Amino acid sequence: MKQAINIRLEKDIVKTLDEYAQELDKTRTSLIEKAIELYFDKLDEMIADKRIDDLKAGKTTVVPLAEVFKKAGIDV
Repeated sequence: MKQAINIRLEKDIVKTLDEYAQELDKTRTSLIEKAIELYFDKLDEMIADKRIDDLKAGKTTVVPLAEVFKKAGIDV
């Protein structure tokens, strides 16, 4: 289900967006959705890097899988 949002963009970005949309016979919305989806991949990578850095810095710890299963009542 789609949900509407309002955003404001710089004129140059809108102009470029419209050029791409026209060239590719796509809508602004479809191009923006695709760009956001692709950026989510980058954000996932950034979060993974942060979690690794936090682990290396001792800010977080690793829980062994066997312990997770035991706490969840799962016999392995």
